[in-house]
Amino acid sequence: MIKYEFNDHRFPYKWNLVDGYPAKGIEPNGLKVFGTFICGGGSTMGYKLAGYTHLGGVEIDPQVADIYKTNHNPKYLYNQDIREFNKINDLPEELYNLDLLDGSPPCSSFSMAGSREKAWGKEKQFREGQALQTLDDLVFEYCNTIIKLQPKVFLLENVKGIILGNAKAYSKKIIQTMEQAGYKVQIFLLNSASMGVPQRRERVFFIGHKKELNFKPLRLDFNEKPIFYGDVEDDNYEHKIAPCDLLYFDKCEAGKSIASVHPKGNRFNSIKLSKNVVCNTIASGSEIYHYQKLKALSNNEIKLIGSYPLDYNFKKIKPKYLIGMSVPPIMTAQIAHQIWLQWFKTA
Repeated sequence: MIKYEFNDHRFPYKWNLVDGYPAKGIEPNGLKVFGTFICGGGSTMGYKLAGYTHLGGVEIDPQVADIYKTNHNPKYLYNQDIREFNKINDLPEELYNLDLLDGSPPCSSFSMAGSREKAWGKEKQFREGQALQTLDDLVFEYCNTIIKLQPKVFLLENVKGIILGNAKAYSKKIIQTMEQAGYKVQIFLLNSASMGVPQRRERVFFIGHKKELNFKPLRLDFNEKPIFYGDVEDDNYEHKIAPCDLLYFDKCEAGKSIASVHPKGNRFNSIKLSKNVVCNTIASGSEIYHYQKLKALSNNEIKLIGSYPLDYNFKKIKPKYLIGMSVPPIMTAQIAHQIWLQWFKTA
């Protein structure tokens, strides 16, 4: 039996699309937002939960775009590379009058778990049927989108690695580019575990506003009660562990990676959970296991850990893939609510 804990979180992690938007206790705020790199709609749902009107977005993957359309029925949906979107000269007038523009450019080339510098400048294809694309320059293509559409506020999300090591140069260039374009920019490193999400997921957010709006500096300080894996555990679900991890599972301590006991340090993304600790990051290529039993997580557990609605229609794509590629909806909802509260409501 799955145990659900609501605690006193502003945005409960256990929810359903059928419940509608915004979240309970939140009123529609009339602010319009458009997304880029929208993937399965994690951020989209966060904005809707926080009372925003989400107009749709840009997504390169046709299968993912179809799932997005099924679940969100967007007013505008552009199934294309962001570079091609930026070339369009006859976009709807509504997109030039946005309150907020959101974007999460693919981040694997900045991830500390990835190849980082070795991958910079190289083309990559995430999935069969998706176009090849270089990844490290997509943050600047998104900057071009911001400059093109001129929203009042923009949000750019990425992995923690973008502010570490040699990648700091990218962060500095992002700030410089947007400052020159007339925006005041702040950087936040946030952990979803402190925001009402049952997952430890650190992400960097560049949040900027037009200088003429004279908004006060945004304060983002979240300290919600942590939600442990034991709170979302499905006791009745059985799914055998990957054969390649069987030899090392019993030797691995709860809360650590199989790599900690692997003789060659392999299986970095195979994680053995701990019952009384917030779940590790759900990544599209990770294997997350129960703390005691030889089983991987159920789809419902993954949805809860990612704060995705339990009735989300993933069609033929595995939930772990889309959720692993998405910003948790509740994480976005928390940030979006503060942007409204501190900037727009008081303007």
